Amino acid sequence: MTQMDIVTEFKKKTSMVSSMVHEAQSIQDALEIAVSVCVKKSPAMMTNSSSETPHTGDSDSRISLMHGKTMAALDLDEDKLKILAKLCSDNNIDLITESLRNHGTGIDVGITTADYGIADTGTLVVSSDSEEKRLATMISEIHVALLLKSNIRPSALAMCEELELLTSKPSSYTAFITGPSRTADIERVLAIGVHGPLELHIILLDDIEK
Repeated sequence: MTQMDIVTEFKKKTSMVSSMVHEAQSIQDALEIAVSVCVKKSPAMMTNSSSETPHTGDSDSRISLMHGKTMAALDLDEDKLKILAKLCSDNNIDLITESLRNHGTGIDVGITTADYGIADTGTLVVSSDSEEKRLATMISEIHVALLLKSNIRPSALAMCEELELLTSKPSSYTAFITGPSRTADIERVLAIGVHGPLELHIILLDDIEK
């Protein structure tokens, strides 16, 4: 199986688990796609629980307030951040690059890199030793992941040595992400976004962007 075949299989399987795959010719294109995803979505809902919040008569007196668009980027290098900051500024998007714990609600898009893709399950492998990166992949309403095509493997078994390297440190945290968050725990009714992002967008890049 050629690498092109592996990439094709990855795209097929990611679509089967409700992930959305984009292809970019450059990092500029990739970040433009990410910002476009943010621009097109409805603003995230923020929960306000302050004492000044009016009571609605419901058992939960909190109300949700709409706010401007927010994007979190926690593991991009300086050059990529500079491009992203300009794109966000042009589109009136607030860009967060640190202290994500202070923004527990209301993050529209979290953008991260992914270390590997697994073609036979449509899975992303993300080394998330940084708590900030873990939060970006879990509390954003949409997760956008940048992935090099050359880092897509046919199966998990085909990357045993690479996985061993990722998990070799005692404090390592490696996530396997397959599609957006979903659960059917309650009365077997499928719910999307209960434990994480509502959408997963994967942007594939060629080796030139290494």
